Amino acid sequence: MPARSRHSATLALCLGTVYLVWGSSFLFTKIAVNHLPVALFAGVRFVTAGLVLMAVARLVFGDSPPRRRADWRHVTVTGFFMVFASNGLNIWAMRYLPTNLSALLNGTSAFWIAGMGTVGRRGHPLSRSALAGLAIGFLGTALTLVPRGSLHLESVVAQGAALTACFAWSLGTLYFRNIDTRLTSLMFMACQMLMGGLMLSTVALLNGDIAEWTWNGPGLVALAYLTFASSCLAYAAYGWLTHHAKPALIGTYGYVNPAIATYLGWQFLDERLSGVQVAGMVIILVGVLVLTLPSAGVADLKTLEEPQTR
Repeated sequence: MPARSRHSATLALCLGTVYLVWGSSFLFTKIAVNHLPVALFAGVRFVTAGLVLMAVARLVFGDSPPRRRADWRHVTVTGFFMVFASNGLNIWAMRYLPTNLSALLNGTSAFWIAGMGTVGRRGHPLSRSALAGLAIGFLGTALTLVPRGSLHLESVVAQGAALTACFAWSLGTLYFRNIDTRLTSLMFMACQMLMGGLMLSTVALLNGDIAEWTWNGPGLVALAYLTFASSCLAYAAYGWLTHHAKPALIGTYGYVNPAIATYLGWQFLDERLSGVQVAGMVIILVGVLVLTLPSAGVADLKTLEEPQTR
């Protein structure tokens, strides 16, 4: 198979995995936070996923673990932004937000990733179609913030936490994209999750979460899905995308995931969106169609011939 065709197939597979698995993860996260202490559940999830991926990378692919101080610094920084800050805040926020609204707020990652992706030595300028797609998506996201019913302080704080989490995720993504590391993508993501998971576990221990842990079916099923499907499988796919696709295309998961999360929340949790929020979701989907036009987001072959990991 020609190199371009192999790249296109891998790109579609990784995007599809991120779309479907992370889109459904909002449902499972909501189940988990309703049955398990937040910080401890998140810490167990990422420590386990990190160790599993490290074993796979080492035993199956022969990848070397971090040996340089610089590599440990890189995985610690990205672990802080992409696991501890981003996932920690998002998981906490979902105690107070419905899954559909949480997923829609996560769409703001696309704006940060695409905008900040124009700087740095691997930066890409935004085409007119990409700018149009981002503008459309921003309008749709703004409409989803129009409350359904009355406002509550907990909801406002949770929305702010979710938006902060998106900014932290985007910083970690762009940091990862611009560093030099001797680690493979899979080993890097594994170590990143391990470091972030240890940070979350520390918070859980300090907060006394162990005393609140309960062994229950729904919580454990959700934990297993988020650990192996969301953290292991989808994170590995996302790691590949950060080095082989343009930032504008990478950020499109933030547009597609809300549609999947909204459907699952309606189907299984009886969640509803207002008419304005539904209109916002439709506009977001139009934005992603514009943003994913070939001229807007697909990495060219020349970029693929110079991977940052080696």
